Amino acid sequence: MSELTDLRPSPIAGQWYPGSAGLLSSSVDGYIDAAKLPAIEGKVIALVAPHAGHIYSGPVAGYAFAAARGLSPELVAVVSPMHQPYAQPLLTSGHDAYQTPLGCLPIDQQAVSKVDELLKVELGFGLSPVRDDSEHSLEIELPFLQRALDGEFRLLPVMARDQSRRVTHALGRALAHTLAEQDSLIVASTDLSHFYSQGTARELDGEMLRLLENFDPEGFLQAEEKGVGFACGRGAVAAVLWAAKELGANQVKILHYATSGDVSGDYHRVVGYGAAVIYRSKP
Repeated sequence: MSELTDLRPSPIAGQWYPGSAGLLSSSVDGYIDAAKLPAIEGKVIALVAPHAGHIYSGPVAGYAFAAARGLSPELVAVVSPMHQPYAQPLLTSGHDAYQTPLGCLPIDQQAVSKVDELLKVELGFGLSPVRDDSEHSLEIELPFLQRALDGEFRLLPVMARDQSRRVTHALGRALAHTLAEQDSLIVASTDLSHFYSQGTARELDGEMLRLLENFDPEGFLQAEEKGVGFACGRGAVAAVLWAAKELGANQVKILHYATSGDVSGDYHRVVGYGAAVIYRSKP
C-alpha cells in the first residue's frame, strides 16, 4: 500500500476521533474489548454500526466490530448516507485510498467499477466519484475495521443521497453480485433518532431495531414516513439487508443500544445508536 499517493485526507481525525495512531488504537481496542457479545453461531456477512464521534457512539460501535474481530475478508464494503448536499444519488470516493491515523485503506477500483456497471444497467446511473469530501459517516467506521480485522483488505465505499426503495434495492443487488466473488464483509453506517427526549428516542429506536432484527428492509425504509422511527442511514441499512440476504444471511441480532445521553448525561435531546450483526446461521 506504500505506493498509493492519491489519498483522501481525513477531515475528522483529531475531532471526531483521536488524531494520533497510539491514542486511536487504544480507544478503539477499548471499545471492542468492552463489548459482551451473545453467541453468534454462523458466518458473519454484515454489520450495522453508528457513526457519531467515537466518544459518543464508540461504546456501541464496539459491539458491532467485536462480532467481526479476527475475520480476514479480502474486500469490505462500507455503505453510508451522504449528509452533504451533492446532487448525485449514489457516490463513491474519487481517490485511490482512504487515510486514517492507522494507515491507508486502498479502494478496490475493480469492485467499484462492477457495482457502477450493474447500477447503470438497472437504474441508468451509477456511482459518482467525489474528491475531498467531508462526509464523516463512512470514514468513522474505518479505524474500527483497521483494528478488528486481521490482515490487509480493500475498500468498496458507497455513500447514498437517494434512499428510495428503487435505488437502495438496486444497490443491494449490485453489492451482492460483486461481493459474492470473494471473501467479503459489509458495514451499514447509521445513527437512529435525532434530538428527541430519552424516552421518546427509546420508543422510536426500539421500533427501528425491531424492524432490523426482523430482517425487514422495506419496513426500515418506510418507518420515517409512517412516523414510527428514524435512521439517517435507512437506505444504507436497507441496501445492506438486501445484499446480505442474497449472500445467504438469514439472521439479524441486535448487539447493543444506547443514546448520546448515556455518555453526556443530557437526556433532553439525544441521538440513538444501535449495533447489529447480520449472519448466516448454522444448519
